[in-house]
Amino acid sequence: MTTAEIFETLRDSEISDIRSLLENKTILITGGTGSFGKAFATRILDLLSPKRLIIFSRDEMKQFDMQQEYPFRDNPRVRFFIGDVRDLSRLEIAFQDVDFVIHAAALKQVPTAEYNPFECVRTNILGTENVMTACLKNNVQKVIALSTDKACVPVNLYGATKLAADKLVVAANSLSGSRATRFSVVRYGNVLGSRGSVVPFFCGLRDQNKATLPITDARMTRFMISLPQAVDFVLSNLLMMRGGEIFVPKIKSFRIPDLAKAIAPNMEQEIVGIRPGEKMHEAMISLEDTRQTLDFGDRYVLEPISPYFERRSFTEDGYEFVAEDFEYSSHRNPHFLSMAELQNLLQKFGFTA
Repeated sequence: MTTAEIFETLRDSEISDIRSLLENKTILITGGTGSFGKAFATRILDLLSPKRLIIFSRDEMKQFDMQQEYPFRDNPRVRFFIGDVRDLSRLEIAFQDVDFVIHAAALKQVPTAEYNPFECVRTNILGTENVMTACLKNNVQKVIALSTDKACVPVNLYGATKLAADKLVVAANSLSGSRATRFSVVRYGNVLGSRGSVVPFFCGLRDQNKATLPITDARMTRFMISLPQAVDFVLSNLLMMRGGEIFVPKIKSFRIPDLAKAIAPNMEQEIVGIRPGEKMHEAMISLEDTRQTLDFGDRYVLEPISPYFERRSFTEDGYEFVAEDFEYSSHRNPHFLSMAELQNLLQKFGFTA
């Protein structure tokens, strides 16, 4: 598996199908001013002409800044909607006549969640419940919620809230009744260079000519996905979803000290210890998940275990379950980014000195 393969874009056939699915439809992104939301909205406008593209978020300054940027500036198809996922009545208004929802809004910083647990619960769990309720009331066609590797066998509050959110999204299919609304989850690892992540943090220290880079533990590993790949993976699964699945991409892992060396090869690394709520390694599929996990070649699909809603299993299409001892974790991943691959990726996405 080469770097090019794990950061590939959509196939031509998928692009054609996505255009057929989304052309002249209304798409709403919660947390639309975040790193993912902006990249997703840009990709949508690059691929097709939606009827409306709604950016739903609670920060008016971020919305103002986004409105000044290409391709959003003076674009009649793009609407900016101030609101909070904690506010169900606001969501119900925003979701009127919406066809597709991408739920990306969340509180995501592990230390912040540990110190402000109730705020994290209100946004990530109760906010997700509100999004699902508003989608059902407005007969939205398809909903994809973004998850994280920290939701698999969580040890911190953020991961626990995202696991609960995943469960809510899958269970929402049972509430659809005669409605056609379907809900699925996309789970992936660290996004290269996303706001607040380790790459811009290390780059900032390097550019400030600091003496050392802080490393929590030399053994620590993580999954890595690029922002363009994350966006295209969501679009691909929007086509594939039948309701209740958790989609997991096959991506490479990296070692934190290797990343630090790729960013600042001449800087010393200082071991500072693991922060509260931090894992040594991340996982996206646990041993307990194997009974419901199918191998799709370029991704894994966790089928829902709930018997309360009808759906056609992907096993009917010939896909097979993974082995009983299967586990998808960052340190046991057979595919790791080499130093050269890390350096190439950092250069490609503008993080070199």
